[in-house]
Amino acid sequence: MTDAVIDSSVILADLFGEPGGDVARPAARTATISAINFAEVVSKLVVHGMPEREALATAYDFDMDVAAVDAELAEAAGVLHGRTRSHGISIGDAFCLALADSLGLPVLTTDRRWATLPTGVEVRLIR
Repeated sequence: MTDAVIDSSVILADLFGEPGGDVARPAARTATISAINFAEVVSKLVVHGMPEREALATAYDFDMDVAAVDAELAEAAGVLHGRTRSHGISIGDAFCLALADSLGLPVLTTDRRWATLPTGVEVRLIR
């Protein structure tokens, strides 16, 4: 059962030994991540020199549900990004927030800016 949407920053905090990263693996077991944010995790690992297959295996080791992106979610993320871009929110951030909104679930992140956004999504900071 999914009880939260997880941002790529939470997974990366675990993988890079950052503060708050200790909550990533337990949280991921009952969380959903958007396919866009899952791609961010894989991309960041590859950029940091991890071989592609290892990066994919590492990301899948978190055993979280990966939500496909459809037109409805893309529309919501696009509108959200337009409203929040001036706050430093990326399109990947917007997909995470839009998924949480569509599922009616809180979102876990390391990004403190999200806590003050006018999105209606409950934001839980891990650090």
